[in-house]
Amino acid sequence: MMLVGMVVAQEGDPFGDPFGSTQRGRRKEMVPAMFIFGDSLIDNGNNNNLPSFAKANYFPYGIDFNGGPTGRFSNGYTMVDEIAVLLGLPLIPAFSEASGAQVLHGVNYASAAAGILDVTGRNFVSRIPFDGQIRNFQTTLDQITANLGAIDAAQSLAQCLFFVGMGSNDYLNNYLMPNYPTRNEYNGQQYADLLVSQYHRQLTQLYNLGARKFILAGLGRMGCIPSILAQSSTGSCSEEVNELVLPFNANVKAMMNRLNTNLPGARFIYIDIANLFEDIINNARTYGFSVVDRGCCGIGRNRGQVTCLPFQTPCPNRDEYVFWDAFHPTEKVNIIMARKAFNGDTSVVSPMNIEQLASLDIKN
Repeated sequence: MMLVGMVVAQEGDPFGDPFGSTQRGRRKEMVPAMFIFGDSLIDNGNNNNLPSFAKANYFPYGIDFNGGPTGRFSNGYTMVDEIAVLLGLPLIPAFSEASGAQVLHGVNYASAAAGILDVTGRNFVSRIPFDGQIRNFQTTLDQITANLGAIDAAQSLAQCLFFVGMGSNDYLNNYLMPNYPTRNEYNGQQYADLLVSQYHRQLTQLYNLGARKFILAGLGRMGCIPSILAQSSTGSCSEEVNELVLPFNANVKAMMNRLNTNLPGARFIYIDIANLFEDIINNARTYGFSVVDRGCCGIGRNRGQVTCLPFQTPCPNRDEYVFWDAFHPTEKVNIIMARKAFNGDTSVVSPMNIEQLASLDIKN
């Protein structure tokens, strides 16, 4: 595993084209590698070859990405792409495509429609739930250990970042789906308790495999995404959905505090996605956004009733839109959120930011 050294990372204007038009030059990596777990908000192609309805490997997805459609559910960068650039890392490859030297700076295991619970997202057929993503990480870890030896691998892993963004689909493609019994079995708090109990087990498993530096992304204001807005006759946010996910975020923050106390050497930080989203919506004009309530690519009310279809023509002014499609933000939002999480204050990322976490020297 390379895990140290110099790379050439790419960066451009955050509100223009950050995909190869300029280079920041050689910059020392802040961390050896980053390993990524999550869903379609940060998937970069792991579903491409699965028999799944949750795919984005077609135009106009990737319309602003240097290389076109890759499986990213965005017009360009995802949040973790920009975080990788800020860390001095190359873009992290998808597990489905990474091999050999490609895994040396980390691997992205995220899978669209995936959840904390294995049953989440089954309407989309194949997907890789969090437990499956952890198993895939174990496969990578076996490769790393074979190359470095157990002691060196453990020491290197302790300095790597583990980005985990799970939970959205456990609501959108489980609890809120009429063909799931979940809503009849749990109230909002009970369901959040169930999810975070599983989440605690899964994160502890990653810790036991050698992970020490964790970045946990909370859930956003999901009642305000175009898919949910489209279900409202007034076009207003669903406060019911927004309130539904509040116990999850509260439980995750409490879990983070427990893990920081109970797991020796571990450092967990929490990105308050809901707060970041509210800031962008409340200050949309300041950020240059003119459209906050419908997708740039999609069909129907709020362009959210049917998500972006193959070869559909998207809006031309993508940097003025908060949402790319029925569910996902534009590249511009992803970059803003990444940069605030990277060096922002405790109102958006706590108890420290990503830059501070990356700088910690943790001995395994």
